[in-house]
Amino acid sequence: MSEFEVLNPATEEVVEVVALASADETDAAVDRAARAFPAWRDVAPGDRARLLRAFAGKVDEHLDELAALEVRNAGHPIGQARWEAGNLRDVLHYYAAAPERLAGRQIPVPGGVNVTFAEPLGVVGVIVPWNFPMPIMGWGMAPALAAGNTVIVKPAELTPLTARRVGELALEAGLPEGVLQVLPGAGPVAGRRLVDHPDVRKIVFTGSTRVGKEIMRACAPGVKRLTLELGGKSANIVFADADLEKAAATAPYAVFENAGQDCCARSRVLVERPVYDRFLELLEPAVRGVAVGDPRDGKTEVGPLISAAHRDRVASYVPDGAPVAIRGSAPEGPGFWFPPTVLATPDFATLPAWHDEVFGPVVTVVPFEDEADAYRIANDTPYGLSGSIWTRDVGRALRASRAVEAGNLSVNSHSSVRYWTPFGGFKQSGLGRELGPDALDAFTETKNVFIAAD
Repeated sequence: MSEFEVLNPATEEVVEVVALASADETDAAVDRAARAFPAWRDVAPGDRARLLRAFAGKVDEHLDELAALEVRNAGHPIGQARWEAGNLRDVLHYYAAAPERLAGRQIPVPGGVNVTFAEPLGVVGVIVPWNFPMPIMGWGMAPALAAGNTVIVKPAELTPLTARRVGELALEAGLPEGVLQVLPGAGPVAGRRLVDHPDVRKIVFTGSTRVGKEIMRACAPGVKRLTLELGGKSANIVFADADLEKAAATAPYAVFENAGQDCCARSRVLVERPVYDRFLELLEPAVRGVAVGDPRDGKTEVGPLISAAHRDRVASYVPDGAPVAIRGSAPEGPGFWFPPTVLATPDFATLPAWHDEVFGPVVTVVPFEDEADAYRIANDTPYGLSGSIWTRDVGRALRASRAVEAGNLSVNSHSSVRYWTPFGGFKQSGLGRELGPDALDAFTETKNVFIAAD
């Protein structure tokens, strides 16, 4: 067993030294989950729903504790951290209603009737990233549990603390031992073993496209079920007829929230050329007004980056001589800080920050000529996760929504992710759909049975 020093990103102080599971310990967790599965599968739907509601209630009781823990572990501003803990609670409540509604179908056929059953898969591994530890844990864990699967959550090495506490709360709520386990561990060790283990029937992974491809290859020999939510390089398209004031005021939060560490970040802003200069004028005070600072302060909107290594990576996209149009502020001294930064140049195609997922508070603003040009630029990326469209023309909004190759779009808003609607990406941004009323389909197999009438 190895150990990992968990740091507070705002102070660089050690919060805790966490033991990381070995491959053998991962195997033991899978064995516990496999042994717990038959009894959990057979829990009556109403009782499973009651337990999930109790779990949600425990999260709610400890919401402030979880939020404070996330502030120390991930550097998230306290207001954001409270929202994240509340999202976990709400997702558990939402899927607590599912077990009693997990119905099959009756299909008339000659000579009898066919019936279908939605059967749980078995052991599900949920591999969680460091950028949104609580919500993303809930998005995979809650529907999997509701469908009757047992779950092993492997949090990121950098941010294991809230996941570990949530696992304790599940036991306090009455979930049986082995039904939900939280296993801190390194990706190449514990994560890889979950992917390779023959008794793990499905993997839910959120993270980089590079690692997602590796997991997809590793799942292929056993035809292991897989859901991937991967990288993004989303476009924020502003047409000349849009409410420019609102679009400019909103744009910083579409990319700088969570310090830009968001796969849905709208990090490419496309502005129709006649209003390009005016948009930049309106954008400047909005960027400079973003409150970057101590995440414990309720007024803070943006905290630090997750680590020194990640800060260096983000900084590499804004080298000396980069076309910086607007730069916000960030604290000096300890902490992995980086100021909100806007790049603007007609030669945007040469910028690595235009093509790559920076995963930090860096956005590029470029002009476009017309609708066709906007769609061409927006779709010129291997990613297709999210995006926004700003226009007062309803017809154009509908055309753009069909033309932009992304799984989650919003019109005149930067918000498109809700736990009661489908979530997932196009192209190299993912595989499968999480969330929404059909999420349990991803955690069940359809069994078809013919019953002869004579």
